Amino acid sequence: MEARDVIKRPVITERSADLMEEKKYTFEVDVKANKTQIKKAVEEIFDVTVDKVNTLNQKGKFRRFGRYTGYKPNRKKAVVTLTEDSQEIEFFEGV
Repeated sequence: MEARDVIKRPVITERSADLMEEKKYTFEVDVKANKTQIKKAVEEIFDVTVDKVNTLNQKGKFRRFGRYTGYKPNRKKAVVTLTEDSQEIEFFEGV
């Protein structure tokens, strides 16, 4: 699996913005990716050193659209903690 296939997008919320001050970054990742693949992908893409990776699976929510029912797709999130001597990841340039 390519590094760009493992990491889909960063998750930007109030809570994840607060965690960025502690060098913890949240990403939405591929459902099949494991912690080792996520660590290698973040290190390759952002050129940082990863200390640890925590993952969580989110089950898709039940949704109705008129008479049709179904589920949203399952997601997987990863909270990546960087080492103390590692540089920070810049999501917003010039802010």
